[in-house]
Amino acid sequence: MNGAELSVHGEVRNRERAGVPRDRTRHTGRFHHQVTLPQDTDEEHVTADLTDGVLTVKVPKAEQAKPRRIEITG
Repeated sequence: MNGAELSVHGEVRNRERAGVPRDRTRHTGRFHHQVTLPQDTDEEHVTADLTDGVLTVKVPKAEQAKPRRIEITG
């Protein structure tokens, strides 16, 4: 991550399984994706998980950006 930007890059390779025809429309090769993060994110606690070919990136809000509950008595 560079400042307020999240950068994801990698390569998708074509894997052939014996006897199983693959869809020919699937994209293969290198990729690069860059996203500008909102100002209220906690950049130190960003996590990523790659499971079954699905990349999940979690970008939590900063503590000061979370809503607070203030009790009013009187």
